[in-house]
Amino acid sequence: MSETLSERVWAEPSRPGGTRSGFPRVAVVLAAGRSERLAELTGGGSKALIRVGGLSLVERAVRTLLASGIEHVVVVVGYQAGPVAAVVNRVAPGRVQAAFAEAWEQGNGTSLAAAEPYVAEEDLFLLVTTDHVFGDGALRPLLAARLPGVLVDHAPDPEAWAEGTRVRIHEEQAVAFSKELGDPSIDCGAFLLPRAVFAAQRRVAARGDTSLAGAVTELAGADPLEAIPLPRGAWWQDVDTPEDLRQAASRLRRSLTKHTDGPVSRYLNRPPSTRLSMRLSNLPLHPDVVSLIAFLVALAGAWALGAGLGVTGGALVHAASVLDGVDGEIARLRVRENPGGALLDGTLDRLGDAAIIAGITVWGLALSADPASVAVLAVAATTGAMLSMATKDRMASLGIAPLPERWIGWLMGGRDARLFIVSVCGVFGLPIVALAAIAITSAVSLAVRLLLARADSWGVRAGSR
Repeated sequence: MSETLSERVWAEPSRPGGTRSGFPRVAVVLAAGRSERLAELTGGGSKALIRVGGLSLVERAVRTLLASGIEHVVVVVGYQAGPVAAVVNRVAPGRVQAAFAEAWEQGNGTSLAAAEPYVAEEDLFLLVTTDHVFGDGALRPLLAARLPGVLVDHAPDPEAWAEGTRVRIHEEQAVAFSKELGDPSIDCGAFLLPRAVFAAQRRVAARGDTSLAGAVTELAGADPLEAIPLPRGAWWQDVDTPEDLRQAASRLRRSLTKHTDGPVSRYLNRPPSTRLSMRLSNLPLHPDVVSLIAFLVALAGAWALGAGLGVTGGALVHAASVLDGVDGEIARLRVRENPGGALLDGTLDRLGDAAIIAGITVWGLALSADPASVAVLAVAATTGAMLSMATKDRMASLGIAPLPERWIGWLMGGRDARLFIVSVCGVFGLPIVALAAIAITSAVSLAVRLLLARADSWGVRAGSR
């Protein structure tokens, strides 16, 4: 390393202090290693700077922790410390800082030791390694544990088990960690640790063991760690090889599908949109720009439909429907979702819907001998579409329990299905059928949503009596 101590870009320890109702305030990310098995991708650089889903591994780790409620993140750097620290310090100034591990080459236990001054006033702190990618919700039970613990995968796939650190568990507590154990469970590279781990690390280091596994095994020998199972449906990926990186990218892409997606989104829109999002996430393209592009494509589709260009209009409307998912997917990939972006996207969606229904209404009026009926269908379709979406938003704002939206989606009243109906009817030259179908499906979906919400509300009231 070429820079002097005075030239380093990391800061002196800042100490937030304490815990928030048992929730850890500080997290430590170990990002000091070299990882020679990824040399063909790093070109001799740090593994922490490898990008997946639009973010480097170290930035993804930091953003995931901040999004989980952590207030302050310390990233321990070593190999190529300057470039890694430069990335770290740009993520969230004031909330993230880098710490240099002088003896990082000796093992990740010594990298852990470098974090001690930064968590000296914490009862518990979260520890993760930068080469572990976590899906949504994977860390939640560990953060809520309130006692020292380790996130454990009880059913790893054979490849993960062969590479991972096995965990010996006794009465739901982790008592030993080693790659040499034959136990079926492995740790996920995430720990909730007390300050006592540093004394444990010094003891095992004096015996020649400078590994993280040695330090936490020493700690667990005196005070076993709670073995916290990986939540059902959650995922994690250790990135040690090029194949691991491809697997992490695949899991990130698949995680972009929402459990509330209707059939059109899930089976038609998400397959192309998530692949497009994975590619676009590496470009300096803001999600709001994608929202605007999707809106403009919707307007172009509306114009084409109004001009009677059914095939062109249908294709453009479907393209707008696919693009409508990309903005949110990019934001989730970059761990940068925000209410402002969601508000802009929702507003543009409503305007786009109104324009598309207007376009298909103009086309329908040109073909129909009964303009009054077409006008009634247009009003019904517009009202149903707007009320259906507004009701969902209102329920969310009122804190009404989530409804089975995935099941309701099969009624074809969601935006994805609505635009699909327009696309299909546009291709087949059936604008009036499109208006009628939108009016009916929107009304049915709205009625079902209101009935279910009402039933749930009465159930809550009855149970509270």
